[in-house]
Amino acid sequence: MSTTTALFQHHKHCDELFADAEEACADGNWDAGGKAFALLLDQLETHFTSEEEILFPAFESATGMTSGPTEVMRGEHRQMRDLLAQMQGALAARDGDTFGGAAETLLILMQQHNMKEENILYPMCDNALGASDVGASLVARLNPS
Repeated sequence: MSTTTALFQHHKHCDELFADAEEACADGNWDAGGKAFALLLDQLETHFTSEEEILFPAFESATGMTSGPTEVMRGEHRQMRDLLAQMQGALAARDGDTFGGAAETLLILMQQHNMKEENILYPMCDNALGASDVGASLVARLNPS
C-alpha cells in the first residue's frame, strides 16, 4: 500500500496552481494573479503541513531517523515559505520583476524538492509505513485536497 500517493498527486496540482499564478502576474493581470496566488499559497501550506505534522513524524517514529531526509525537507519548506512571502509582497506592490525573480527561484526549488520526495523520501515512507496499521491509517489523513 502506498501511503504517499495523494501527496504525489498533490505536487502536480500545486504545479498547475503555480503556473496559473505566474502566468497571470507575468501578463500584468494582478487581480487574477492574486486569486491564483492565494490558492497556491493555501494548497502549498496544506501540503507542507500534511508532511510536517503527519507523514514525517510517522516516518521518524517508524525508522528512528530524525536528522535525515525529513529534516532536509523541512528546511526546504522553510526556504519555499520565504520565497512565497517575497512573492506575496511583490504581488501586493505589483512589482513584476521581484515577483518573477522569486517565482523563478521557487520553481527550481520546488522541482528539485518534489523530485527528492517522489524518488527518495516517499518510497522510503512507503517501505517503512505501507504494510503497517500506521500506514493504513495515514492514507486518509494525507489527502491534502
